[in-house]
Amino acid sequence: MEPAYLGVESSALGHRWVGPDAVRARQAEAIAQATDLSPAVCAVLARVGVAPDEVEAYLSPMLRDLLPDPRSLRDMEQAAARFLAALTARERIAIFADYDVDGGASAALLTCWLRAMGCEATLYIPDRIDEGYGPNVPAMSDLAAVHDLILCVDCGTVSHEAIAAAKGADVIVLDHHLGGAELPQAHAVVNPNRQDETGDLGHLCAAGVVFLMLVEANRQLRGQGQQGPDLMAMLDLVALATVADVAPLLGVNRAFVRQGLKVMARRDRVGLRALADVARLDTPPAAYHLGFVLGPRVNAGGRIGAADLGARLLACEDPHEAAALAERLDQLNTERREIEAGVRAAALAQAEARGLEGPLVWAAGTGWHPGVIGIAAARLKEATHRPAIVIGLEGGIGKGSGRSIPGIDLGAAVQRLVQEGLLEKGGGHRMAAGLTVASERLDAAMARLEELLAQQGAETARARVLPIDGVLMPAAASVELIEQLESAGPFGAAVPAPRFAFPDMSIQSIRRMGESHLRARFKDRDGTVMEAVAFGAFETGLGALIASTQGARLHLAGRLEINHWGGRQTPQLRLDDAARPDRS
Repeated sequence: MEPAYLGVESSALGHRWVGPDAVRARQAEAIAQATDLSPAVCAVLARVGVAPDEVEAYLSPMLRDLLPDPRSLRDMEQAAARFLAALTARERIAIFADYDVDGGASAALLTCWLRAMGCEATLYIPDRIDEGYGPNVPAMSDLAAVHDLILCVDCGTVSHEAIAAAKGADVIVLDHHLGGAELPQAHAVVNPNRQDETGDLGHLCAAGVVFLMLVEANRQLRGQGQQGPDLMAMLDLVALATVADVAPLLGVNRAFVRQGLKVMARRDRVGLRALADVARLDTPPAAYHLGFVLGPRVNAGGRIGAADLGARLLACEDPHEAAALAERLDQLNTERREIEAGVRAAALAQAEARGLEGPLVWAAGTGWHPGVIGIAAARLKEATHRPAIVIGLEGGIGKGSGRSIPGIDLGAAVQRLVQEGLLEKGGGHRMAAGLTVASERLDAAMARLEELLAQQGAETARARVLPIDGVLMPAAASVELIEQLESAGPFGAAVPAPRFAFPDMSIQSIRRMGESHLRARFKDRDGTVMEAVAFGAFETGLGALIASTQGARLHLAGRLEINHWGGRQTPQLRLDDAARPDRS
């Protein structure tokens, strides 16, 4: 085992710091010799596996080079052909979408494309509490009675009964969730995670699948001598969904997000502009803002409000309506945070009482709001580095949501439980899943899930390590360096943001922000000063350590970012962890 980085075996948050090994250090040196990039950027490129001759292409990803042929996905050509046939014949089209960001963005993509072609589609998003996830028999039956084509986006792959109920209408499924051995009887099921797919595009979110279908539709239109809508202008929606759905930022996903952020910076989309304004986002958007500023607000309607608010906002063209929708979503997001805090605390206390050393942490409670159990599961996973399930119980039925850790396929395990009859419903993908379970089978289902996750190595995957890309000093942490590092992004799922250690720093001042956040100033032995910010620091041991060591020296670790304030740009450290230097 490699020695702990800077000798930090146990930090303020209980992490062992781990830096680049010798192989990665040699790769970074090879990149440095072949380019004029800074050592910090070379270290990050080496970490993500970029070879010296691939650097230029990696730093400037071109969608045309990375976009796969849509026809490589099964059912794609017939899905696009049926879609265009409905458009040409002016058939009645309905869009049935999931209530999260990915579903809303997917629905908005289709709505905007059809609108540009002179067609208005019906939007249907199920209520999370009354209808649950995915197509249901009453809704599909009602839609089929008055529509000719139903597009199920971000859902539908395992909805056999509901799709069969769509009598008289054709159904196209555009999804990315894990498929079962049998597919529903739809006109087309386009899903890179079908069991008969190669899995090469399994990292796409639903909006990515929808985008590829529209690429194929535009291709077929050109073959007919017609021009389709500008798809490049729609990449802001694909980027938002990709980041918010925690899809790996690899391959074409990286190009989607990179180009989508450029589109979003133009502020052309009325709904996203209104949402950015209400969130007081006054800088060019980054992947962080999609995942933690805009995404949660779009999600808020589906969690605790009207399920269709997010999709309506993303497809909205009227500035006044968009402003009202954005304001409502912002209010709902505030309410969601308050509800979530209560459920999260109760779930963590229950999980701790049950024990955090097994392959799964889980909690279940009566009256827990279905709209926040997924977030609570994510917080449990982050706190324990274990796959986590949180379940809300009501009327003898539990509806749960789960989040996983890298290397552990939670979606497949949940599907296995459905096949074994322990769950009434369930599905998802590697990193997230949903389930429905009868209360009397809850303990048996969780015990079996623990067995399946243990077989995947969930207990041994728990290493409490903090990966670090290298050492920096405040004088080197310039705005220019941060911009260079951002050129190696975007960062997110599967490609974590660069994290650097600042060794032997002296804490100069500390200011508490709100209940749990802190802002600090630190300097090195040469007297160079830098700002740091740590959100939620006083909810962990990080805030206590820093507050107790003002004037003393600490190793600090975090991610660099640019602070925009008063018309100036200054570097600051988003603090992730700290440790006392080993003076032995």
